[in-house]
Amino acid sequence: MRQRFFYLFVLATLLVSCSGGKVKYRIGVSQCSADIWRDKQNAELRMGAYFHDNIELKFAAAYDNDERQVQQIDSLVNDGIDLLIVAPNQVQTISPAIDRAYDKGIPVIVFERKTSSQKYTAFISADNYEMGRVMGEYIVSRLHGQGTVLEIKGLEGSSPAIERHNGFMDALKDAPGIKVVGSLQGDWTEPTAYESTKQWLANNKDIHVDLVFGANDRTAMGARKALSTLNSQLSTLFCGIDGLPGENGGIKLVRDSLLDASYIYPTHGDQIIELAVNILEGKPYEKETMLMSALVTSDNAKVLLMQGEELMRQADRLDELHNKADDYLHELDTQRIVNWLAIGIIALLVIVFVLFYLYYLRKIALQRERVVNTLWNMPEPVAVPENLEESEKPEETERIDSTDDTDETEPAAVSIFITRFKEVVEARLADSDVSVEDLAADMNLSRVQLYRKVKAVSGSSPVELLRTARLNRAYQILLTTDKSVSEVAYAVGFTAPSYFTKCFKEEYGMVPGDVRNIKD
Repeated sequence: MRQRFFYLFVLATLLVSCSGGKVKYRIGVSQCSADIWRDKQNAELRMGAYFHDNIELKFAAAYDNDERQVQQIDSLVNDGIDLLIVAPNQVQTISPAIDRAYDKGIPVIVFERKTSSQKYTAFISADNYEMGRVMGEYIVSRLHGQGTVLEIKGLEGSSPAIERHNGFMDALKDAPGIKVVGSLQGDWTEPTAYESTKQWLANNKDIHVDLVFGANDRTAMGARKALSTLNSQLSTLFCGIDGLPGENGGIKLVRDSLLDASYIYPTHGDQIIELAVNILEGKPYEKETMLMSALVTSDNAKVLLMQGEELMRQADRLDELHNKADDYLHELDTQRIVNWLAIGIIALLVIVFVLFYLYYLRKIALQRERVVNTLWNMPEPVAVPENLEESEKPEETERIDSTDDTDETEPAAVSIFITRFKEVVEARLADSDVSVEDLAADMNLSRVQLYRKVKAVSGSSPVELLRTARLNRAYQILLTTDKSVSEVAYAVGFTAPSYFTKCFKEEYGMVPGDVRNIKD
């Protein structure tokens, strides 16, 4: 029995030792609302977490409800998060919940909106007062110092709404010719801005509005819809803040002349994750971080939109590549678990066999002992059968050596491989004679090894990824230089401009010359 327990203990120790992993940090993200700005930021937070395999994100959105956000923060804290990232819905009402988290020793990053307390670890945001002030100065210049302005404010009690309004009003102090005919209370949403503006217009039919300043782009668009219902020949100008790229973003609205101007309100979720990691790992960090932003007008909207959409496209591709790698690693982990289970079963069978064999040997020994005792106690010697005198000794059991031949690939190794492959490809883009064998040699791999690894990680072949990298580089050259299509084709390793044009159209849905036309 003691032998049985010993072997079972060895098996349990073996299995437990294989289950250890890297310490994970659980980070709670409490968003005050859910909209396209926060969707973009959440995507960036997830993207930033991709570069740290020891981070788990837990998201919560309060949908502009103070009570719900307080409950969500308390719930995240009770779930055992290691750090809290929070955008308070309102300054006063959310602060007690943030204080409770901080008092329990949980680091707190307040972003985009301020709290009324000093109980936070770090604050990161753009300067909302400066945004309102710069936008006010732009409006004064746009109206040449004379005109009427209708303001649609943000959510009452939220720090961005307060600071943007204060900055805007301070900018108008030196412009006596600009008259603010109304400051309507909004809540950052388009429907509320629409209803508030519609009601104000019904009570002020004789007042002409030259320009509407919305605390964000959505409120400005809500006011635009309200004014459009009264005047099909709309001459009023509209300005907002957020300046997001994408289909419904402020940059496109400015480019399409639906807004006269916007102001980029940076999301930078990846930067917030880096700040969180520095705090958790005890690295140096800034307690107050102000993000850079910029005014968007018709003069720069086209270029900013192209840049923003290209960044979003590349981010989507990176996200897709990460998902493929994640699926691959998940399958690898599953296979590793199956392998360890198989090893465990084999080990258990070996233990059972050894125990049974030991039991068999013990049984034979007892039988021999009984035979000897019987012979010893007999009155007269009796000839002992030869086969009993020469008892067979049990053969020594062979030591069973189980070798772990599981795949040793780890997530860190996959990340290093992807980075190295990208460096090798980019270094050989201009070489039209480069082959898969050349790329494999640069990475100290065989052609078959390189193909198998790249295919497993990305789902594409090395040749396909090389062509994609060349086309991406060509797009950037076309966008930023005056080189001809032929020069660009040769510069990125294509031997024939016609084939380059064909591949470019398949990738981007347009010929290379169309990029130059968009740029112009």
